Amino acid sequence: MPFVRIDALGTDRTRLEALGRAVHEALVETLGIPPDDRFQVLTGHDGVTGTLRHDDYLGVHRDEGVVFVAITMRSGRTPGRKRALYRRIAELAHAYAGTEPRNVLVTVTENESVDWSLGHGEAQYAPGADGAAGAS
Repeated sequence: MPFVRIDALGTDRTRLEALGRAVHEALVETLGIPPDDRFQVLTGHDGVTGTLRHDDYLGVHRDEGVVFVAITMRSGRTPGRKRALYRRIAELAHAYAGTEPRNVLVTVTENESVDWSLGHGEAQYAPGADGAAGAS
């Protein structure tokens, strides 16, 4: 149940949709996320009313094609699977949206099952007050 935010500079709806597809497919391929488990916020910044700030940190030169991908998900994935996810996002962002892999910055924030409510004001992944587990 990842929640994804994608911010892209100088983009249009087509590129945003391609980036969203790239990230979702990478999550499905590398982490085994169900194909219908998509929750994304896609935001384009025009450089005037909204923008992204970036430098060449760690020697990675970014330009106006920069994309920030923030993924919030439940904890438990290994470092190897996360590395595979980052690599696949960069590959698919290049293939689908023409985004140079050097311009793709990905962050992952992990939390616990009780930190999610998928609707109806319930914590579907967390045990209830009686100790019974919710949905997995």
